[in-house]
Amino acid sequence: MQAEELRALQAPLKQRYRDQAQAAMITLSAHGNLDEGFTCSVETGKALVHAGLHPATGGDGVAACSGDMLLQALVACAGVTLRAVATALGVPVHGGTVTAEGDLDFRGTLGVNREAPVGFADIRLRFDLETDATPEQLEQVLKLTERYCVVYQTDLAQCAARVRHTGENSRVVATRNT
Repeated sequence: MQAEELRALQAPLKQRYRDQAQAAMITLSAHGNLDEGFTCSVETGKALVHAGLHPATGGDGVAACSGDMLLQALVACAGVTLRAVATALGVPVHGGTVTAEGDLDFRGTLGVNREAPVGFADIRLRFDLETDATPEQLEQVLKLTERYCVVYQTDLAQCAARVRHTGENSRVVATRNT
């Protein structure tokens, strides 16, 4: 896709969102079924992913780890965003890789040490690109990718979160607002 095609594709959407801000607010969702043992099947729209415990928490390594899935979502979002930004700016990117790595202290999630954090302590995102771009162009592409990547910009610890039980006696189990 060329820059002109991308602009033409997005122009009516951008105008609609300028005119009707509420039209830009869309709820994305994920659905999973609790399976046997310690797994949950998540529908991705294209396939069914069985998520389970990481081997560091007693899992057998057969099911996908949700922490890995979070990093995969970051890689996917950053990769798509980088491609769109580069295309919009007319910066050639011939190929490359996107890698995310995150550090976890499993003592936290296993409750071994109350001082150990639950969740990623550090996440690193790396792009290894095949490009003829100048250093200035590349810096701009990366800056805008960081700015517009939804997953990168979402600080899950700071998001308003509501955990609900929606069974017969539906009630909010926990709420955190910023």
